[in-house]
Amino acid sequence: MDYFAQQLINGLVLGSIYGLIAIGYTMVYGIVGMINFAHGDVFMIGGFIALITFLILISLGLTAIPVILLVVLLVAMAITALYGWTIERIAYRPLRHSFRLAPMLSAIGMSFVLTNYSQVAQGARVKPIPPFITGGYTLHESADGFVIQLSNIQIMVVITTIVLLAIFTWLVSHTRLGRDMRACEQDQTMAALLGVDVDRTISMTFVIGAALAAVAGFMYLLYYGLVDFFMGFVAGIKAFTAAVLGGIGSLPGAMLGGLAIGLIETFWSAYFSVEYKDVAAFSILIVVLIFMPTGLLGRPEVEKV
Repeated sequence: MDYFAQQLINGLVLGSIYGLIAIGYTMVYGIVGMINFAHGDVFMIGGFIALITFLILISLGLTAIPVILLVVLLVAMAITALYGWTIERIAYRPLRHSFRLAPMLSAIGMSFVLTNYSQVAQGARVKPIPPFITGGYTLHESADGFVIQLSNIQIMVVITTIVLLAIFTWLVSHTRLGRDMRACEQDQTMAALLGVDVDRTISMTFVIGAALAAVAGFMYLLYYGLVDFFMGFVAGIKAFTAAVLGGIGSLPGAMLGGLAIGLIETFWSAYFSVEYKDVAAFSILIVVLIFMPTGLLGRPEVEKV
């Protein structure tokens, strides 16, 4: 039971990171109706920007850890959001009214561009950093010596995820930008006729999604202590799976799907063969979609006539 509890904690933390990335997928799909396959690489870019900012601040002699973390988070979010805006303007906006496969092909191409750009700019080696957030709490120690631990970085990841989910759920539900997003999701042509700036709304959606991916990259860097140019592909596929599992187009569904994928991977790795954890995750996705085609919290798509 103690081992189960420890893996539950580990799975929730991993699922929180997947959920943050999945929100970006589900926001773009909900408004534009396409999958941004470069979003995983935006997450990777956010991790690299956080790493570079860490190194710059340390080289300048800054030693206050809370200040460093705050500055790194804000810089990573700002620069990665600029990447998201640029990607939308270059790769997606010119093809928005083209045939349906064109934006998807452009997204895949942009994914390769970002991956190879990072490999050329930063090298192919894994980039490690020393742990910045240490310490934690011992929740329970069994008679055989197994200890259930909750580290400070795990607490930080989960709390940050909950706060960001609450903020962006409120933003979509109660702000002018959120109303514009929901209007564009229903009908872009009618939204434009009613005075909604569709281009600006879509750009802001990409910006917000990229900022959330930067937070996920920042958390990944702190939690695992490393980044590499290929991590965006793997995490992006898992986060896309999470968005589909939870019901793509639903913010709570994206987070629920992320938690589900994180828990499946963690428990499968703990009790079965770690080599087949991805097989388990995708198998469960297939089973869920057979019985619930719209995902756990998805809504049936209404055909407009």
